[in-house]
Amino acid sequence: ASFSPDGKRIVTASVDNTPKVWDLNGKLIATLTGHQRVVFSASFSPNGKRIVTASVDKTAKVWDLNGKLIATLTGHQGVVFSASFSPDGKRIVTASVDNTAKVWDLNGKLIATLTGHQAEVSSASFSPDGKRIVTASSDKTAKVWDLNGKLIATLTGHQQQVFSASFSPDGKRILTASVDKTAKVWQVQGLDELLNRGCLWLSDYFIAHPETLEELEVCKKR
Repeated sequence: ASFSPDGKRIVTASVDNTPKVWDLNGKLIATLTGHQRVVFSASFSPNGKRIVTASVDKTAKVWDLNGKLIATLTGHQGVVFSASFSPDGKRIVTASVDNTAKVWDLNGKLIATLTGHQAEVSSASFSPDGKRIVTASSDKTAKVWDLNGKLIATLTGHQQQVFSASFSPDGKRILTASVDKTAKVWQVQGLDELLNRGCLWLSDYFIAHPETLEELEVCKKR
């Protein structure tokens, strides 16, 4: 169950195959009918005008607030555990038992498949700037990707399945939770941070060989 961005509605997911939308007094506003199996997750878009749901029937679906089906995201080969919108509301990422996560547009068109996990993907979510995705998997890892499905980093250290992973509000850290009874916090480094660290590491060398600094324009600027 999750709130709409304005806090005035709640959407629920259920084993009865239907998500439902409610007001804060518990009055039923809409029943989203169309999934053929258990619905695992349901959440609102950032503007609160759409809902995305994920189901055991191997699909995710996009709805309006009145329960009208807008799009069905079809392509996973197994249960879809989660589905969530990007911060700008223009994309959706899904996580599945088929070892992949997928990125879609709002019309259900597949944009990218995130392939690299060795076991089911339990969750997938966007970074606050919408430029990266983090996935959690039963292969004991979490992975960070760009929107084209390119693998950026693998977070290795948990001893058992990783069930969830999400970015901090500033996008600089990732929190993972695992069956191994631990949660871990990871630092996310952007290109600028890595370049700064690399140039600093080379600073003594540049002092001894100043001519090489001219060759590394990127460090000269730093």
